[in-house]
Amino acid sequence: MYREHVVVCVIPARGGSKGLPGKNIKMLCGKHLIAHTIEQAKQSNYIDRVIVSTEDDAIAQISLEYGAEVPFIRPMELAGDSVATVDVLLHAIHWLEYKQYLFDILVLLHTTTPLRSVEDIDNSIALLVEEKADNIFSVTEAHRNPYFNMVEINKNGYAALAKQGNFTTRQAAPVIYDMNSSIYVWWKERLKEKKKIFLDKTKIYVMPKERSIDIDDNMDFKIAEMMMAERKK
Repeated sequence: MYREHVVVCVIPARGGSKGLPGKNIKMLCGKHLIAHTIEQAKQSNYIDRVIVSTEDDAIAQISLEYGAEVPFIRPMELAGDSVATVDVLLHAIHWLEYKQYLFDILVLLHTTTPLRSVEDIDNSIALLVEEKADNIFSVTEAHRNPYFNMVEINKNGYAALAKQGNFTTRQAAPVIYDMNSSIYVWWKERLKEKKKIFLDKTKIYVMPKERSIDIDDNMDFKIAEMMMAERKK
């Protein structure tokens, strides 16, 4: 709970990953990948319940072993490649409301960004409330900048800068951020109403690159493994 606001964390974890099969329960530095996110959520000072949404029996069992709740099995129609994460969250919200569990803030943590810190989670929740934002999502400063070194092909088939600006160095260009897919925080009612990430009063929480690795494939996994092992030395 944060300032009398009840906080629920939902961790989506389906069994059908194609980029890295079995990703969510693959062993990372001695623990299943999903375990790192569950433990971070449970260590939060503000999160009241940690719920894993999955259609997969193995993921459900491992999640329970690490202390998460798996109060429902996600319907298969919400477990496909093309299903929007927001729809998965809305399903969890509706289930909780059907069970008459009242809460105010919903936190989404993806399993694929295990290098975040507990402080990152708590700071994002606090930022939502203190800044009177509609929602928060985490970012990291982008390596490339569309004003300086990113191009697109125009309608005539020629290359041009993706965004126009008269900047001679990358440092002079406006700061651009990558969404790092780690932490998302909404007021529950705003998410139910708008059903999207970008709202009128969306704010960002900036994380360093070393805590922003997003595991999509085996190379990402090896990088995360190397960085996590280095952190533990």
